[in-house]
Amino acid sequence: MAWKSKTRNLQVVDTELSADAVEWCPVAPSHGILACGTYQLQKGAGEEDAPPIRTGRLYLFEFRRGGSLSPPLTELQRIDTAAVLDLKWCHVPLSGGAVLGMAAATGELQLYTLSDSQEGGHRLEPLCSVEVAAERLALSLDWSTGRMDRSDVRLVCSDSAGCVSVLSLAEGALTPLSQWKAHDFEAWISAFSYWDTQLVYSGGDDCKLKGWDLRAGPSCPTFTSKRHSMGVCSIHSNPHREHILATGSYDEQVLLWDGRNMRHPLSESPVGGGVWRLKWHPTDQHLLLAACMHNDFHILHCQQALEGGGGACPVLASYILHNSLAYGADWSRLSLEEPAPCSPVAAEPKESLAESGGHLRIQYESPTASFDTSLEDDAGRYIPEGIAAPPFTPTAGPAPMPNEDAHSPTYVLASCSFYDHMLHVWRWDWTPDQAQLESQPC
Repeated sequence: MAWKSKTRNLQVVDTELSADAVEWCPVAPSHGILACGTYQLQKGAGEEDAPPIRTGRLYLFEFRRGGSLSPPLTELQRIDTAAVLDLKWCHVPLSGGAVLGMAAATGELQLYTLSDSQEGGHRLEPLCSVEVAAERLALSLDWSTGRMDRSDVRLVCSDSAGCVSVLSLAEGALTPLSQWKAHDFEAWISAFSYWDTQLVYSGGDDCKLKGWDLRAGPSCPTFTSKRHSMGVCSIHSNPHREHILATGSYDEQVLLWDGRNMRHPLSESPVGGGVWRLKWHPTDQHLLLAACMHNDFHILHCQQALEGGGGACPVLASYILHNSLAYGADWSRLSLEEPAPCSPVAAEPKESLAESGGHLRIQYESPTASFDTSLEDDAGRYIPEGIAAPPFTPTAGPAPMPNEDAHSPTYVLASCSFYDHMLHVWRWDWTPDQAQLESQPC
């Protein structure tokens, strides 16, 4: 019996500028709120050697379940900004509301609060900002609140000069605590251990993954790993399993680690593209979402590796409708309980941007190549009509067998791609096997 796993596109939005970050709000009751950041490099005006100008735009959307003919995503707001390199929502409400952090090309960390507008919707309002990298690009940020602890709210940020900064947030103001040179070249990524927030991880273009203990000071890393053979650009601490860390690199490998032994990874999974972002599922400890630059978006099942079985993590599903660099991806905490709709007989016509309020709505249609019906291979990937299905070669390792009586959860995800400036919202339906269900925490 084939593995029951299906992906369905729900909506496509043209972001106009190159899209590189998407983040669903983790704070109830705002799980339907989605932020998207863009980055556009423009030639400097005037002299031939003028420095380039990096501009961006921050979008705010809301996902609403409506009729089958209504696009679920509605734009609430757009803010013209410096180029956006990273976005992250604080995992817990601060002063009663959700807070979004943005790493900007100006070297600033900017914070926005999600508030109710006079029209009854939501809006982002500036909260505070601080320059952490003068004449440098702020490249990434992470919050210390991954396990919903609001007792000590801090942020970590990395920049284009290889530095890492830690800041505290109190009473609506950011206060720098420490900054140090962590990598020889760009420090693409920085992240907290959500289980011990005195521990910070960083990855850089020098191909090194490093750990730092803030109690001991940043003069010397707690470890330096050269297991990745190219630049390290993604790190995410598992909020459900202590010591577990996922890292990704331009070397096209996803590595899982036990933080108590950073000499050898628990698992190494080739995914066929540089791994720009990794996201553990917000409630399922075994699901890992990977944005793989030149090779689309993939959902990995990590149970065997996390239980000491070794081997690469099998791919449960792939989303292949983007036609450019796969950069941003995130899970929503929304759940769609009704079964997935049948593939339409014909794709709906595209609306003009003017008619759709600035959105390009394409249902069951690729942004650059239309097709009348959506077909899937055994892995649940879309295959345009008239094109032979490519062979699906999941990462080595046994995938769990489905159970016909098992509950089939439905997840909502968002992803974005760079040069074609597209934001996709999609759903994934799958049937986990009974053993996997029984292993989940109550």
